[in-house]
Amino acid sequence: MCGIVGYTGNEQAEQILIEALKRLEYRGYDSAGIAVLTASGLEVVKSAGEIRNLEKKLQNRELTGVMGIAHTRWATHGSPSDRNAHPHTDCTGKIALVHNGIIENYQELRAGLIERGHTFTSETDSEVIVHLIEEKYHHFKKESDTDNALLNAVMETIPLLEGSFAIVVAAEDEDYLVGAREKSPLVVGVGSEENFLASDVSPLLKYTSEVVYLNDGEVVRLDRKGFRILDREGRDVRPEIRTVEWKAEDAEKGGYEHFMLKEIHEQVESLHNSFIGMTGENFPLSGMLRTLVPYLSAIEIIGCGTSYNAGVIGKYFIESLTRIPVTVSFASEYRYSSPVDITPLVIAISQSGETADTLAAVREAKRRGSVTVAVTNVIGSTITREADFTLYTRAGPEIGVAATKTFTAQVMVLCMFGLRLSEAKGRDPAKLERIESALRSAPRLVQKVLDNTEAIKKTARFLSKFSSMFFIGRGINYPTAVEGALKLKEISYIHAEAYPAGELKHGPLALLSPETPVVALSAPDHVRDKLYSNVGEVCARKAPVIVVAEEGDETAGKYTDRVLNYPDCLPEIAPIPASVVLQLLAYYTAKERNCPIDKPRNLAKSVTVE
Repeated sequence: MCGIVGYTGNEQAEQILIEALKRLEYRGYDSAGIAVLTASGLEVVKSAGEIRNLEKKLQNRELTGVMGIAHTRWATHGSPSDRNAHPHTDCTGKIALVHNGIIENYQELRAGLIERGHTFTSETDSEVIVHLIEEKYHHFKKESDTDNALLNAVMETIPLLEGSFAIVVAAEDEDYLVGAREKSPLVVGVGSEENFLASDVSPLLKYTSEVVYLNDGEVVRLDRKGFRILDREGRDVRPEIRTVEWKAEDAEKGGYEHFMLKEIHEQVESLHNSFIGMTGENFPLSGMLRTLVPYLSAIEIIGCGTSYNAGVIGKYFIESLTRIPVTVSFASEYRYSSPVDITPLVIAISQSGETADTLAAVREAKRRGSVTVAVTNVIGSTITREADFTLYTRAGPEIGVAATKTFTAQVMVLCMFGLRLSEAKGRDPAKLERIESALRSAPRLVQKVLDNTEAIKKTARFLSKFSSMFFIGRGINYPTAVEGALKLKEISYIHAEAYPAGELKHGPLALLSPETPVVALSAPDHVRDKLYSNVGEVCARKAPVIVVAEEGDETAGKYTDRVLNYPDCLPEIAPIPASVVLQLLAYYTAKERNCPIDKPRNLAKSVTVE
């Protein structure tokens, strides 16, 4: 959600902070702001709208200083506006704060602060934090340890807050920043004679590859020479410095018009890396699976959005190979569901590793006694520390809000997990070898899709004029259809819904007309004939039909001349190349409609609030 960055060093903070904010745009935002400690004091500039609006304001107001904080806001409390943008300041204007998260008891805190004489200038929950720090700070400035007054003030404020937060605080009379986190990500970037704080590593890659991921309840005091981390009780924490393997250019467009298109093309590499990470000695769960197999009676997969859709594909794949029942739950629902008598293995999927609902679900699963396995793209993220085991997707940074390469990487990891589990159960080795060989070929299949996009572009031009669409599929291609509909609605703003093809006659047929196209997902499996029977029902209602099918499928052409092919492959892995076809279809449809593809309205890349 919101993007946070802090800098202290020897360079001019304004330029570094603004550039860092631009690298956080993908998180979704509606306003931006910056605070820099200058020779004349703490100066704050902020603006509703895009970062370029903030830059226009800064053209007439140069902020000269080597320490500062900045923020991109995604509105929760209070509408997008200049006054609600961060940073927020205290009554004196000498303390500034940026915040990501939600303070659930802010109304009670705000009422008390007003009674004590504080004046509020925004509608946000975040502003209560800076006023609470103000009260504590003035107290500690009168004490003997004035060098740590701001640190101590933040430490005493944190227990008063209920909810989730990552905060960074600067004060006019201090030469250091203070950061803290609780259920919202915050990363320390470790440099040479300069140090950073940020919501994630993407804005840090240009300056350093050394990072420290803060844990819940930890507070950091950061100046240009170093940093100190404390736990809830004020005890020093020995930091674990990690090296980020991503490079700065990984988070740049690299000549592509949009990040989404670049990331669609990067799937050749990300699928290969994800496959390799689950083979031989690279697979980290071999011992765990051998231990669990005799007791493993059920699996539950949890996720949100695209991760949920990947989980449903994983369900079909794992069940078909292992005969172990798999359920898939939305993370936001799982945590409030009733426990059952069996204790399943829980697989939690989160691209960022910071999805609030998924993290809460992991905690609930552990409370219920389940072994938990995280599937994530970010080394050191919160979910890797909370789950019992972790499987990495190895997709590299994904900047476009609409997930593409991380989705297919999640599917690859789940399929490979199913294979490894089947091996541990002693299933048919020849069949498993055949499927693993097919998964190994997935990058090649995707490359063939990428090399032949003219039919997809032509179909996108046709679809761009419609306002509503349906996607249908059967078996493992039903969740593929769901993901295709999600991609289209996210970036083209065309209403799109997905159904199991057999469910059309139970209601959705009433909506079909020549103005309602239907995209049908076909694969060479045992339900293909049933799928085409459903396509016939669509044609009878005069709805335009687009079939996504493997090369050589002659049946598709009997129903429509709009056929989008993917290379012939085993039906078990058809969702991977078929998904790339649907990603490109969504991309080119959105481009035809002149939509902001990388930053769709109202959406954020990393959803760190519930």
